[in-house]
Amino acid sequence: MGRLALFLLLAACNLILAPEGRAMLTIEITRGAETGIPVAVAPFTWSGPEPLPHDVSAVVSADLTRSGLFNVVARERIQGIPADSQKLPFDRWRATEAEALVIGNIQKLSNGRYQVEFRLFDVIRRHQLAGFRYTVGPELLRRTAHQISDIVHEKLTGHPGAFNTRIAYITREQPASGPPRFLLRVADADGFGPREIVNSNEPLMSPAWSPDGKQLAYVSFEKKRPTLHVQNVADQRRETIADFYGINSAPAWSPDGKRLALTLSRDGNPEIYVLDLTTRAFTRLTNEPAIDTEPAWSPDGQSIVFTSDRSGSPQIYRIPASGGTPERLTFEGDYNARASYAPDGKTLTLVSRHNGRYHIAVLQIDNKALQVLTDSVLDESPTYAPNGRMILYATEVRGRGVLASVSAEGRVRQLYRFDQGDVREPAWSPYNRELQYKE
Repeated sequence: MGRLALFLLLAACNLILAPEGRAMLTIEITRGAETGIPVAVAPFTWSGPEPLPHDVSAVVSADLTRSGLFNVVARERIQGIPADSQKLPFDRWRATEAEALVIGNIQKLSNGRYQVEFRLFDVIRRHQLAGFRYTVGPELLRRTAHQISDIVHEKLTGHPGAFNTRIAYITREQPASGPPRFLLRVADADGFGPREIVNSNEPLMSPAWSPDGKQLAYVSFEKKRPTLHVQNVADQRRETIADFYGINSAPAWSPDGKRLALTLSRDGNPEIYVLDLTTRAFTRLTNEPAIDTEPAWSPDGQSIVFTSDRSGSPQIYRIPASGGTPERLTFEGDYNARASYAPDGKTLTLVSRHNGRYHIAVLQIDNKALQVLTDSVLDESPTYAPNGRMILYATEVRGRGVLASVSAEGRVRQLYRFDQGDVREPAWSPYNRELQYKE
């Protein structure tokens, strides 16, 4: 494969977007764990005169169900069972086959805020596993529900949840007349509340979250060529970071948020650079006639992995963040690209080609073992959840681009369905900052 053709192949999936409409999102489980943990989520008590802005217990139930790791007892099976923490009828709850129980209550305070309390019980052993109280405004009720889900997930599985997070993704809109519109959107991890961050009539690519979740770096073709920008998610202030002649692409934040790794061809060939965001100094890391692209930082900030065709086909390499000799990491298959680290730094997720199909895979860094997780035809852009338990990626279903996710060991799969059109380039955010609570 020619080197120019290789670069176009690496970028093609990011640019081939079909029309889409409002892009409302629903998520369905296509494969769950063989044995989910039975959990009952009682409706949270609420005695206010008006309906709540959000049904907190319904959001918790949906989160746990969507994870594929829990069997949530249907609400009709728990109607009429008391959910008072002082006198829980554990025998009646056990009769629903639940092994864990979530109960809660919500009160509206005089200042217009809400006090949300929840408790998690082990039904079999008849004791409390967790209990928290939050005081939040109405705009934070859903986020509170997601954080409750995260706590339940951690207490029952031993691993933190990732419900209280967000996803960024790119869509393309085709109006009734005129050119298509490319949009960078942000939504909660369950697809709720999609928000438009960038709206352009030229392609957008490679969204990347800052470690604090406040900014997105991305590539825009507004000038008919790639330029790299950093944009504040809250107020949408934007700054151009790289606007050199040629390629400005593939931004990746360092774990401390002080540097960006990126691909530039300003010296004539696509190479990996690191930009110090304080001094605005660029440091070139690679110097190779091959194409080097798609950098990603290790969680400790000490090394960077990237895609290179220096061996004759796209493979994953690792280089010290301060510079040095690259080390090849992938040897299985003739195409491995778009790698990124798991939060614990022990594995990489990447796109691997097998028999002409592009799959999501996981590479064990210590022994170089490669495990293919998906079996579809054209999977791309994998991104780990901040807890390292799930991988979000783009794929195609019946010729249409959608998002999907797979658990890191391959047992659980989910499909993110938008009401219209294609969606590409997902990026999973870091954790949201903790809400204030009392245990």
